[in-house]
Amino acid sequence: MEAQTGGNTGFSDKPSMNTDSGRLGFCGAVFIMLKSALGAGLLNFPWAFSRAGGVHSAVTVEMFSLIFLVSGLVILGYSSSISGQSTYQAVVGHLCGPAIGKLCELCFVFNVFMICVAFLVILADQLKKLSLSIYELITGSTGNEMPHHWYTDQRFMLFLVCLFAILPLSIPKEIWIQKYTSALGTVAATYLTVAIVVRYYTRAVPEGHLSPLYNSGMGFWASIFSVIPTICFGFQCHECCVAIYSSLENKKLSNWVIISLLSMFICLVVYTLTGIYGYLTFGRNVAADVLMSYSGDDVLMIIARLLFGVSIITIYPIALLLGRLVIQVPFLRHRVTESYETCIRVALTAVWIIITLLIALFVPDISKVISIIGGISAFFIFVFPGLCLIFAMQSQPMSARLRWILIAWGMITVLCGTFIFGQSTFFSIMQVFHKL
Repeated sequence: MEAQTGGNTGFSDKPSMNTDSGRLGFCGAVFIMLKSALGAGLLNFPWAFSRAGGVHSAVTVEMFSLIFLVSGLVILGYSSSISGQSTYQAVVGHLCGPAIGKLCELCFVFNVFMICVAFLVILADQLKKLSLSIYELITGSTGNEMPHHWYTDQRFMLFLVCLFAILPLSIPKEIWIQKYTSALGTVAATYLTVAIVVRYYTRAVPEGHLSPLYNSGMGFWASIFSVIPTICFGFQCHECCVAIYSSLENKKLSNWVIISLLSMFICLVVYTLTGIYGYLTFGRNVAADVLMSYSGDDVLMIIARLLFGVSIITIYPIALLLGRLVIQVPFLRHRVTESYETCIRVALTAVWIIITLLIALFVPDISKVISIIGGISAFFIFVFPGLCLIFAMQSQPMSARLRWILIAWGMITVLCGTFIFGQSTFFSIMQVFHKL
């Protein structure tokens, strides 16, 4: 996730959007949407295709989900335009009331917190594989094991990365490095997709190898629903879409609809290609982090690991900043000195990194985290947009028939989001306690 780097966390009745300051063009908006959506979730898609029982069922769920994904983006853009607010939380609070607004803030903080955990889990995986690759290059060994020392342990290396890279980047008020690294996520995602496709066609296929199209063994609906959290996590850019919309030069709803459609279509192509070819390469044996399925001496994938690792190091501080902006509001509610603000900011940053690091060290694989994040993401993709649409229809002038149609659609999205959250949470608990 790469969302907006600042914003209003209150619920003022006065518009916070300055319509004269919009300087974001069509192409810029599409690129930022892609930068926000194409991220760590990409690594999990081949595993999700396997979990769903094959390509056909997984792609079917993707196409069906695209309706709600685009609908949520359009609703949020419309809600921003009628409320005059420029952040997700402010729009929800303005239209739905302070109570739902506070719930949105809590969900937002928990979501970006778990995303940070996911980033560190992925980073630990890449550090483990990279250390093995370096060991093989130095020794000329092609084995899968290397001597274990405390200084070669990926947990120790992850601690060093957090201490000397992530912490310094996270402390400043503004994550200034974002303007230099904003394209890293998109480049890493695009390269990974191309590398997976290329490796599929250039791999050595054993004699008698069969296409890994199979049923997962679960019931049909269980297979279908198991892939939804990964789709929600992968395609989520809804938290930052309000800030993107509020920065547009052309705020016509038709222009925003085209931006949303184009962005989600490109994401669909990238995610689907990665899921299909990663799954066809390894079948049911694909790892939850697809890069872990490739050998340590594969140069194509070594580059992919480096790109993803650097990208995550620069993205993590942005996610941390978004959560910190909400958490620090009670501490800075009254007028304080600059030194006090600095102490609060440093303390919150350090505590955030320490807790996410400790959780990441004990998470066995990324699929467990994504299952939780996917459920929470359902609130931002389905529930809150649906509520915004329902509340907005109470005051907007239009025909009674159209109003009830839109209210009905809002209720459908809320119910779908609630179901997805409950289902995802249930499966997460089952995986933890029964090791499914």
